[in-house]
Amino acid sequence: QVQLVESGGGLVQAGGSLRLSCAASGRTFSSYFMGWFRQRPGKEREFAAGIIWSGRNTYYADSVKGRFTISRDNAKNTVFLQMNSLKPEDTAVYYCAAATGPLGYTLSRNYDYWGQGTQVTVSS
Repeated sequence: QVQLVESGGGLVQAGGSLRLSCAASGRTFSSYFMGWFRQRPGKEREFAAGIIWSGRNTYYADSVKGRFTISRDNAKNTVFLQMNSLKPEDTAVYYCAAATGPLGYTLSRNYDYWGQGTQVTVSS
């Protein structure tokens, strides 16, 4: 199995930046498609960003395109989410997730492992 631990959340002012990290352990990290999901207050969990094993191809929800950047460092078993130009509506619990393949990457049901989440709060 794979264990995922998110970190880097916190409070930031609108327009600011924050970088989230997800550390993986337990088995071969580089074999997985990695995704970031977020859950806003009172709403269902939604896809934010995804990245294939090599890091070459990345995918983003329309709501974060141009502002968020996902990356990974397989040597360190870590995936990152750089969040810039943050808006109050970005306030959510952010979750790191791992899937065995990229098919259906926007759907949480297609991911095998999840972290516990890290809170991001953006003040206006």
